[in-house]
Amino acid sequence: MPGGEWFEDEEFWTAYASTMFDEERWAEVPEVVNRIEALVGLKQGAAVLDACCGPGRHSLELASRGYRVTGVDLTEAYLEAARESAAGLSGLSFIRADIRGFEGRGAFDLAINLFTSFGYFSEPADDREALRRLRASLKEGGALVLETQGKETTVRDFVSGESFERAGCRIRTEFSVIGPWEGIRERWILSRPGAGTMDRSFSLRLYSGTEMRSALLGAGFSEARIFGDLDGSPYDQAARSLVALARA
Repeated sequence: MPGGEWFEDEEFWTAYASTMFDEERWAEVPEVVNRIEALVGLKQGAAVLDACCGPGRHSLELASRGYRVTGVDLTEAYLEAARESAAGLSGLSFIRADIRGFEGRGAFDLAINLFTSFGYFSEPADDREALRRLRASLKEGGALVLETQGKETTVRDFVSGESFERAGCRIRTEFSVIGPWEGIRERWILSRPGAGTMDRSFSLRLYSGTEMRSALLGAGFSEARIFGDLDGSPYDQAARSLVALARA
């Protein structure tokens, strides 16, 4: 497994968990899964891979609807929390793995990668390898739903920084553009009363709609469509995010 990446820092994920996965984020999960079911045409009992599952928000909801779900993530603290939440649910397992090395071996009808979990590897080649691994994890005709921050929407909505409070924490962010909109450099400063301050920086590689489609086809998918939301709306000036639906 490649080492030295910022996202391998468990302290970061533990410290930021309450702000990234607050009550609002959990409350939106049923509607997110509704939209994925409709977008893909998912059949009851399908095998689903939740790649970069975090604390298992979508894995848990999918399993509660009768799907057979495997959640994969690098952060053991999140996986432990997900396993605790999964008590009593059948057909659900969680595995600690890097998606650049996960071996799905054609076992899944659907793979999902949500909540802008793609584009953080330091090398573009690692993005391509992750997509190839996701393709290899799918049965023939299986689908990948990938939701991330598109280049076009990032340019449209760009701000240099903001401050806000969430889950009892004060957060200040700073953003800067990398190269000719190759990506965004992000700095997150989190302050929690009585717990001090955590300051972390990282970069997100940005893909336009056409670049994402080309990357998916290059990874071996037979087709790839780009939408502006999980509801299947167009990727146009009103898009909320970049959602790719690719077929193996």
